[in-house]
Amino acid sequence: MTQAYSTETDSGGTEPQPTGSRLRTLLERLRGNRGIWRRGLVTAAGAVLLTLVMAFHAEIPNKIGNLGSLSETFLPWFGVLIPLLLALAVWRRSATALIAVVLPVSVWLNLFGGLLFDKSGSGGDLTVATHNVNADNPDPAGTAREVAASGADVLALEELPSGKVGTYQEALAATYPHHSVQGTVGLWSKYPLSDTRPVDIQMGWTRAMRSTVTTPKGPVAVYVAHLPSVRVKVHAGFTANQRDNSADALGEAIKREPVERVVLLGDLNGTMNDRALNGVTAQMRSTQGAAGDGFGFSWPASFPMARIDQIMVRNVDPVSSWTLPATKSDHLPIAARVRL
Repeated sequence: MTQAYSTETDSGGTEPQPTGSRLRTLLERLRGNRGIWRRGLVTAAGAVLLTLVMAFHAEIPNKIGNLGSLSETFLPWFGVLIPLLLALAVWRRSATALIAVVLPVSVWLNLFGGLLFDKSGSGGDLTVATHNVNADNPDPAGTAREVAASGADVLALEELPSGKVGTYQEALAATYPHHSVQGTVGLWSKYPLSDTRPVDIQMGWTRAMRSTVTTPKGPVAVYVAHLPSVRVKVHAGFTANQRDNSADALGEAIKREPVERVVLLGDLNGTMNDRALNGVTAQMRSTQGAAGDGFGFSWPASFPMARIDQIMVRNVDPVSSWTLPATKSDHLPIAARVRL
């Protein structure tokens, strides 16, 4: 027996309509909207590919031009592709693409969502700062005064040219009664330094050091390091072998450190996401990641795109972490407040 339902007629009355006719109308509407699922498949594929790159960045091999480390250095910036994909999905009126864009949004937020919020607190016992001053800095005295004005109790400087060390020493003498320069890195402190020595990071010259800072809360081992620069070459790709070897050597030195509380300050020429720094990052915490405000990008100073300058701690609690105003260097100085 055929069931029927009533529908309104042009005259305002109703007339029975068979269920079969209703079903046909529904199917015709679905067929008419099928395009919103078929359109934008390329955009959807792009969203899936972006998701895979971000979610499995650790699986990208380094054998070809250190592509894995390169992608990890600028991993947060992959997020700028998401609004582009979203705009394409809307422009194409593609339901498939819109749903696919949800995937990279979820992965990016899982990786970096915590950095969108200010996690800094108050209090703390010690303020530390670090700055790659740039060997070609045209105003070393002014740069020294600017970073000293940060109020840091302990200040590390990297890329100190031998001919300008005296300028930095003179500019910082009034604020920091204790200091030591080892090779091209230096440490200035309001508290006494002891057991100060170079750290061999397998470069052939000194670009790392350690010293024990005797704070009112007890001793803290402070390391200062400037790891080798990385290069992007046309035929070799992202070349970072020397940086990677030095990072491993630095990690071994910190692992052997007998002082319980350790602070690492310096230009590591790599981000916390870069697997090549695992020898260091696996045993230390980033103050920016734990207690920072935002991403804390420090390089290049003119348009910061990556945080390659780091403050890292072991057995020390980060309270706050931030970037300082630009100097005449191509890096931004960074600072952190910690609780001992």
